[in-house]
Amino acid sequence: EIAMSYFGGEFARWDKGGDNPVTEADIAIDNMLRKALGDAFPDHGWLSEETEDNTDRLTQHRTWIVDPIDGTRAFMRGEPHFTICIALVEQARPISAIVFNPASGELYEAVSGGGARLNGQPITPSGQAQIEGARMLGTASFYHSKRWAVPWPDIHIEKRNSIAYRIALVAAGRFDGCLGLSPVNDWDLAAADLIMQEAGGRISRRDGAEFLYNQRSVRHAGFVASGHALHPALIDQLATWRPRLN
Repeated sequence: EIAMSYFGGEFARWDKGGDNPVTEADIAIDNMLRKALGDAFPDHGWLSEETEDNTDRLTQHRTWIVDPIDGTRAFMRGEPHFTICIALVEQARPISAIVFNPASGELYEAVSGGGARLNGQPITPSGQAQIEGARMLGTASFYHSKRWAVPWPDIHIEKRNSIAYRIALVAAGRFDGCLGLSPVNDWDLAAADLIMQEAGGRISRRDGAEFLYNQRSVRHAGFVASGHALHPALIDQLATWRPRLN
């Protein structure tokens, strides 16, 4: 309700630095969630994009990892491709998660060992095994960049701003895969990670290893998400990325 009360209207916005926008809606949602979850679970740690980091979270048995609006640029433009992300992390891995798109009404949720659901219905990723013909999320400029030593075969490309939303869409089989080479943070990934895993797909670091959350550093060097059949091919393709052109 908070997000939609601002969506499509006028609201304060500013840059936190490094071309990283934030709005008063981000702050309002963050404040609401921090109070509600803090009151209900006072012994849990807290990590959010819009709250100054408190390293006490490192000593807590469980920690909430929150992004009040993932896809802030889409939200600012009035595009319905943003999400609210909440994950509960225990021993460096998410055990409960929600990725909610209030503009579309899509509620993705998962509990460790309980599968993943979209609006109450079980979801599963696609069985696509080859990159050629895959439905990929991202930008055409990324996939067509000359920095790929091995060009991508013909693929279908669509853009969504929210990282978590992209991963959730792949978990639901609406797209076959997505990946990123830019640095991402715990709050971008943790909730969508569990949804992808519980749906039966794979999300990993660029080297194929799983993510660990609620560490001292919350930064990660990109991600790969897809069904199990496609994942090895995407990892191999990522290895052909050249950090710079000679």
